[in-house]
Amino acid sequence: MKKFFLVMAAAMLTASASAQRTAVTANKAQDNWYIGINAGAATPMQKFGDKGFMKGIAPKAGLRIGKNLTTVFGIALDADFYLGSKTDSKSMMGSKTFLNSLNLDVMATFNLMNAFAGYKGEPRTFEMIALAGGGWDHQFGVSKANGLNTKFALDFALNLGEKKAWQVYLEPAVIFGMKSWGLQNAMGIIEPVNAKFDSRNGLFQLSAGVNYKFGNSNGTHNFKIEELRDQAEIDGLNAKINELRADNNAKDGQLSAKDQQIADLKAKLAACEARPVQVVEEKKENILQPMVIFRQGKSAIDAAQYASIEMVAKYMKNHKDAKVIVRGFASPEGNAELNQKLSEKRAEVVKNALIKKYKIAADRITCEGLGATDKISEENDFNRVAMFIDTTK
Repeated sequence: MKKFFLVMAAAMLTASASAQRTAVTANKAQDNWYIGINAGAATPMQKFGDKGFMKGIAPKAGLRIGKNLTTVFGIALDADFYLGSKTDSKSMMGSKTFLNSLNLDVMATFNLMNAFAGYKGEPRTFEMIALAGGGWDHQFGVSKANGLNTKFALDFALNLGEKKAWQVYLEPAVIFGMKSWGLQNAMGIIEPVNAKFDSRNGLFQLSAGVNYKFGNSNGTHNFKIEELRDQAEIDGLNAKINELRADNNAKDGQLSAKDQQIADLKAKLAACEARPVQVVEEKKENILQPMVIFRQGKSAIDAAQYASIEMVAKYMKNHKDAKVIVRGFASPEGNAELNQKLSEKRAEVVKNALIKKYKIAADRITCEGLGATDKISEENDFNRVAMFIDTTK
């Protein structure tokens, strides 16, 4: 028996090493956990007393929590509860209690499909998973015995759902009691009982169960094949890196030249700043006080406004060398293009009045239309004007 297990272990390790050559994602501590429940029945493997195979069948329920460490190996904690009837003297353990016994086992899991056929990036629809391990058991009833056991099982599993997060399975299993405390011997004395892998000391059980695999860090519920790069792609990337390095070195040279240019410009700027400052006096406009005010939308001069024009004419006659710019404005309401034309007409009619009515030489007068404005006054009525600028000084 020991030789058989050694040969099987060696074969499994060889197959697993081959399967794990494929790099996978979702292998963090929080990844690849699952939880499940199962139910079935158990029976002694061989007759003892008035009980035997298919005699003294006990229904069972189970809970499993596990983690897949690799695509092949995993670990699981199993809890099996064996039920009976208080009135059934032929219940499997003969405890006459609702709960006959309890097994808690730590199991190693081995995915045979992935081990021998490799992992393709997601679980196959059908898989076979071997389980082996052992743990502690407790019998209820009068004896309240405790013991150690070993468990071997094989799951015939189906992975279901779009993301294959659900797994249903049928599991035949055998459980052997290895050592017990609290059982009475033929003399009625309670002493430890040692056992071997013997059908006289074993149970056979058949369970059906379902597992749910929690979500992983890779966005799936299972392992995912890492996208590895081949050597040709690596060589291409290295060539691109070398090209970028050469380009970076060339840019370093350009930056050095720019630094030198910046240094030269700074030196020229310092030389300019060291020169004496030349003060240029800004020529200010000499605005004559009289203004001609127009009605909204009009360019005709009202009679009362000729007093302002006459004052400017008198100024120009007293100053024979004086030259004047007549600037026309419009208030901001209305169309901009119409306001521009209106301002030009207002300047023009004032110029004509100076020439024709007050006999001022035309070459001493320039007119400009500056369109709409709201800068002269907050009141729109005072923005519809013609102003006089003395350009002599």
